[in-house]
Amino acid sequence: MASTNNCKNCEKKFDSTFSYCPYCGQEVADNLTFGVLFSNTISNYFSIDARFFRSFFPLITRPGVLARRFVDGKRVAYLHPAQFYLFISVVFFFIFSFSVRKADNEISQAFKKGFKKENILDSLQIAKDSVGLEIARNALQDNAVITGMSDKDLKTIDSLITVEQENPDVSFTFKRDALDSLIAIGASKTDKLKAMGLKEDAGVLTRKFYEQMLKFYEKQGTGILKTLYDTIPIAMFFMLPLFAFLLKLFYWKRGTFAHHVVFSFYFFTFLFTTFCLLILANAVFDIPTWLEVLVFLYFMVYLMLALRNFYKSSWVGAFFKANTITFVYLLFIVPIAIFGVIMVSFMLYQ
Repeated sequence: MASTNNCKNCEKKFDSTFSYCPYCGQEVADNLTFGVLFSNTISNYFSIDARFFRSFFPLITRPGVLARRFVDGKRVAYLHPAQFYLFISVVFFFIFSFSVRKADNEISQAFKKGFKKENILDSLQIAKDSVGLEIARNALQDNAVITGMSDKDLKTIDSLITVEQENPDVSFTFKRDALDSLIAIGASKTDKLKAMGLKEDAGVLTRKFYEQMLKFYEKQGTGILKTLYDTIPIAMFFMLPLFAFLLKLFYWKRGTFAHHVVFSFYFFTFLFTTFCLLILANAVFDIPTWLEVLVFLYFMVYLMLALRNFYKSSWVGAFFKANTITFVYLLFIVPIAIFGVIMVSFMLYQ
């Protein structure tokens, strides 16, 4: 009688000569080591196998063809477009993080120097304003006959000048000095916000904005670029569908919205791949500006070729639509996305 095994997953019996359960497909051997766990995790998450290379080279050398094959149903031999995009974007942001770390340190140092410089300029401005007010006071007194002012008027103006000089309620310099003093003595956040000009009846959004300004001031901008970097993937999550929406507008009858999303996944994957290569190349030598311009122009050429191959468009149509889509995307969507990233980064700044 042939021996049998019990599957640990579905608990069904099968012949002991089988390496995998014929019912659920789980492997019979239970050699769960750290190496196996780690390799399986990476393999299952990124699926780095022959499909990656069968997808990578057509993506680079044959714009739009890979997306066309996937939409036409030839999918087993290639990576899923979302999976391909996810893998390349993770690699890109990993490589980019090293540049961000260096830039964040440089920007933090620049902010600190900027704050120190502003403090010096503020002190000079106070002295300048004091001298200016004194000159104005003396000028009014010396020309009282010409201006027609009485001694009583001069005394009133002199009092107002003195009060304004001693209590500049609307002076940002005064508030910074007060805020610096409150920070030095460890005052409460409420007192600090009040010194910054926050009113008691301010709304939730206004209060949040002032609180973030306080954090930025106390930390002198340290880490703001890191927060900005962490927000970019969120922005890309919205920018890719917007690109697909533009494609839908220009190719209204050429497939469903899902087809345009597939094209967008592969196109953005190509962009991230190129950015990865640029960052790595820049780490070895300084890339000249003219080469960066050529790369940007190649993006447009790549898009034109991809549109022609994917949508079976004419050369004239592909050229016109590639340039128009790029123009609209860079003129409207990218600036809005940048503004959104900056605002979200500022509101999430810790």
